[in-house]
Amino acid sequence: MSTATLPQSPDRLRTRRKPAPRAGALRRTPGTVLIVLLVAIEVLPLLWLLMNSFKSQDEFLNAPTWALPRELNLQNYVDAWVTGNIGQYLGNSIVAVFPALALMLLLGVAAGFVLEVMVFRGRSGILLLFLAGIMVPGQMILLPLFSVYFQAGITGSLWPLIITYTATGLPLTVFMMATYFRAIPREVFEASTLDGASIFRSFFSIALPMARNSIVTVGLVQFFFFWNDLLIALTFTNSSQLRTVQVGLLNFTGQFGATQYGPLFAAICINVFGILAIYLVLNQRIMAGLASGAVKG
Repeated sequence: MSTATLPQSPDRLRTRRKPAPRAGALRRTPGTVLIVLLVAIEVLPLLWLLMNSFKSQDEFLNAPTWALPRELNLQNYVDAWVTGNIGQYLGNSIVAVFPALALMLLLGVAAGFVLEVMVFRGRSGILLLFLAGIMVPGQMILLPLFSVYFQAGITGSLWPLIITYTATGLPLTVFMMATYFRAIPREVFEASTLDGASIFRSFFSIALPMARNSIVTVGLVQFFFFWNDLLIALTFTNSSQLRTVQVGLLNFTGQFGATQYGPLFAAICINVFGILAIYLVLNQRIMAGLASGAVKG
């Protein structure tokens, strides 16, 4: 005599097919380990830098590299700011970088809008010329530029840095902004034209508000390039009064190679953590700008 078996309900089958919690945790383990490893790679050097900024010169010479400082030696920051003139060098960097950044964004955003939104003959060729400017190594133009600046009589000021930063950052800015404006539906500008808006009104009232996150992203990327520059600043600053912060860090090495490590690490901390604070404040806008440039409308 055979016994009939009742069919199992679909809900019961689905319940049996659910993976065990331990199996799901095991699958997530490699990703978690990778994230922790990447965070450690990024954070540990910053902690090591901050820790060494409080050490005395004797601790650098005799204590292990990863040893904690015996006390918080705040005199290193005082020496870096007063004796090392890091405050003056920060001011020179601000005066050189921010005007160049503003001028570069003004010209680059306008050029990207014109080359992508407006229709005229030869615009593709002009965009390719800007793209070719990205491929020119900066080292090739330093000597000709120095000759031009010297004949113009502006080598004793920060104008060579402002002009050079603006010119070298313009090709990438134009190319990136043209890509961002390509992501904006063209129908938006056509509708504004049909409503009687001029090209200037379309640029200031439509294009700029829609691309503000992209402008922040491009501006911050170029800001990092300008602020961390050493070669251009070292070439065009012929006076200690005009040195930027990256060039000023070289002053912490003495005439015979003796380095004051405590003030040097303190000066690096002032520079690094200031830039990191700017990035953290603008982080959301940067992510939004990168996402807007990745999707074409």
